[in-house]
Amino acid sequence: MKRSLRFMIPLLVAASLAGCAGNDNSQPAPGGQTSAPQENTAEQPAKQTTYPLTVKDATGKEVTFAKAPERIVSTSPAETEILFALGLEDRIVAVSDYDDYPDAAKAKPKIGGVVKPNEEAILAQTPDMVVGGISMEKPVADKLKSLGMPVYITHPTKMDDILNNVLAMGVITNTQEQAEKVVAQMKKDIAYVQEAVKNVKPEEKKKVYLEFSPGWTVGKGEFMDELITLAGATNIASDTEGWNPISEEKILQNDPDVILYASGITDEKTGIKLEDMIAKRNGWDKMKAIREKQIFGMDQNILSRPGPRITQGLIEVAKAIYPDLVK
Repeated sequence: MKRSLRFMIPLLVAASLAGCAGNDNSQPAPGGQTSAPQENTAEQPAKQTTYPLTVKDATGKEVTFAKAPERIVSTSPAETEILFALGLEDRIVAVSDYDDYPDAAKAKPKIGGVVKPNEEAILAQTPDMVVGGISMEKPVADKLKSLGMPVYITHPTKMDDILNNVLAMGVITNTQEQAEKVVAQMKKDIAYVQEAVKNVKPEEKKKVYLEFSPGWTVGKGEFMDELITLAGATNIASDTEGWNPISEEKILQNDPDVILYASGITDEKTGIKLEDMIAKRNGWDKMKAIREKQIFGMDQNILSRPGPRITQGLIEVAKAIYPDLVK
C-alpha cells in the first residue's frame, strides 16, 4: 500500500517535534497499584490492578481510571497493536483510519486521522479510555481531556519507553500478566540481536543510512536510531537529533555500507517510489551500498510503529546489516 510524504511527515516529524515538545517522554509502568506479591504456586492468582488508578501520561498530566476501561478508543496504530497484544479486542470500540494490524483492527469503527482525530466520532463511542500516540497534537489531547474523557498520551523515543508503554497499559487495563509476557518476548528479541552482533569490533561496524520517508532520515534520540545501534552498526545521521531532512552531499560523503528504507512509499509529488529516488540521486551510484547492492526495504509499519512488533523490526534491520550473523 502506498504511503505518501504527506502522511509520513505529520506522523513522524511534526508531532514528534512540536506536539509533545518539552514533555517527559519516559513513561515507567505505574507502580504501587497491584495486589500484594503472592508465592509462586499453581494456585497463584493473576495480578490485579487496584482502582481507582491514577497515572501520569507522556504530557505529565494525571489520568484517573475509576475501573478497568471497557470502551477504549485508540487514535494511534502503535497503541492499537499494544491493546490487541494484551487481548483487549472486545474492549476496543474504535481506532484511527490508519490502523491495519492485526486484521481485526480493520473492522473497527474509525475516528479519523492520527494527528487530528474526529472529536465527535470519539465522543459518539462514549469511551472510558482514549489512547493517543506520538502524533496526536497537544491541543487535540487537551480538548478531549476538557470534555471529561480519560485521555492517555504516549510519546516513546527509546526502546525502554516502548516496553514501559506496554507494561503501563497492562496496569491500566488490568492485563498485567499478558503485558509482562509481551515485554518478555520483546526483550528476548533484543537479547538475540545483541548476542548475535556482540563480537563486531568498533572498527568493523557498518555505516548505515536510513530513509523512512522521501528526503527524511533520523538522528539520535529516536527509537529508529536505536534500532541501528542495537543491531551493532553506526547510523551516519547520529550526529543530528530527531527527524531531519537529508543532505544528499553529506550522505554521499559518508559513503554508507548499507542503505535501509521504508518500503511501499511513493512521493506524492513525483509518483516515484522511494527506492527509485534513492538509486537515482546525483552521484549516489558511487556509494558503496549502492555499488554492492546493499540497499534493503523494511516494512514501514514494523519499522516506524513503537509497539510490540518493533523488536521484529530490530531483527529485520540486523539481518539486513549483518546477514552472516543474524539469521
